[in-house]
Amino acid sequence: MTRLFLTRRAIEDFAAIEAYSIQAWSRRVADDYLAKFEAAFELLQSSPDLLRRKREFSGRLLFYRVEKHWLVCDMIDDDVYVLTVKHGSMDLPTRIAELEPQLIHEAELVYRRIVEDRS
Repeated sequence: MTRLFLTRRAIEDFAAIEAYSIQAWSRRVADDYLAKFEAAFELLQSSPDLLRRKREFSGRLLFYRVEKHWLVCDMIDDDVYVLTVKHGSMDLPTRIAELEPQLIHEAELVYRRIVEDRS
């Protein structure tokens, strides 16, 4: 089974989504929304082929939509790395173009840490 890892940036994105959802709606709504991401993680671990390339954004990054947000991912070996989470209302192509080099670097750092931990 494919493993799924979150970068520090992705964890911070989820914390911001949670805080905003609690403030705007309620704890219950936030928990329900975050549960949809957890379900997506499980789905992507069993079916990583659901990740899609979007040539207008990147040649390497992979995308998966969860409600109004996009998971921006990379695959290294057979593992999925969630790099960031972006709301669908933003100018995603521009933001991804700005972030892509840093996102790929972050994925490679996480990958190296995992390989080192295995050794």
